[in-house]
Amino acid sequence: MKRCRMNGEQGEFRVNGNKSVLKIGEGIMKKSNFVRASILVLVIWAVGAVHGGVPLNSLDGTGGIAFNPLAFTSGLDIEGNEWISKPQIGAWYVQLSESNIKWSSYSLSLSVAKRVELSYAFNLVNAKDYGDNNIEANTVGLKIRLLDENAFDSNWVPAVAIGVKYRHTDSNTTDLFGLDDAGFNYYIVASKLITQLPLPVLVSAGVQRSDEVVYGVVGHNHYGTGVFANIDVLPSENVAIGVEYRQGVKVGDGIENADYWNGHVAWFVTKQLTLVGAYVNTGNKDKGFGDLGVGDGFVLSAQFQF
Repeated sequence: MKRCRMNGEQGEFRVNGNKSVLKIGEGIMKKSNFVRASILVLVIWAVGAVHGGVPLNSLDGTGGIAFNPLAFTSGLDIEGNEWISKPQIGAWYVQLSESNIKWSSYSLSLSVAKRVELSYAFNLVNAKDYGDNNIEANTVGLKIRLLDENAFDSNWVPAVAIGVKYRHTDSNTTDLFGLDDAGFNYYIVASKLITQLPLPVLVSAGVQRSDEVVYGVVGHNHYGTGVFANIDVLPSENVAIGVEYRQGVKVGDGIENADYWNGHVAWFVTKQLTLVGAYVNTGNKDKGFGDLGVGDGFVLSAQFQF
């Protein structure tokens, strides 16, 4: 089973036979919002000992990075319990300065039988310049890992998983543009930690089937298909540097989401804490529905595994 974590006082990247114990941590954020992130860190620190690493809880709660899922399931093992993992939590704050959008996400995930991941995320978005300063989205997710990393005694076999997410959005724009307030996202993803290179590299890629308009925050329409990918390099034991890409999906009626990408740095501060900062670009905010973006900005994330 794939497990990514940190050990010791500093974050550490380690591969252990078929259990690639990969320790990365990722997320995104910035600005005066650093105060919010600092308060969150202090609260979690007081809860007790935790272990940071990947997969993170993404913006929609699925074990992954920021936008995209990974094929690895979330949650560390409970000693003597083969059926349920420890939970992990994630928090994001995204500020898209160009469009004056402030986006927060809070999530919980865990795994069952070391193969099935369950997740939940609550998103709160302030898009007052677009006429809605209180968009709420609730997302539940299910992921099943079909193939373990390094299966068949091979060092080159990736982990493979399939998943589905259901999101319900409460937004003024949903009715304004005649969109649905709920929909599904289906995906298949393969992820692999490559250790045969001078530096460890995590690569991941997948295909999704989605009806989401602006990541589902604006609403849902018809289904389209898009690809997504991640790559991260670990130049040292407690730092990961990477890029994430999500292709914009055409969802009918002339609506095409812009491509999203981010460049991020993850810092494994201690065995208890992973912090991530990133620059994110969600496309040009002025192009309209044919290339629907909401600008660029910065993000911060704090992620914890109990």
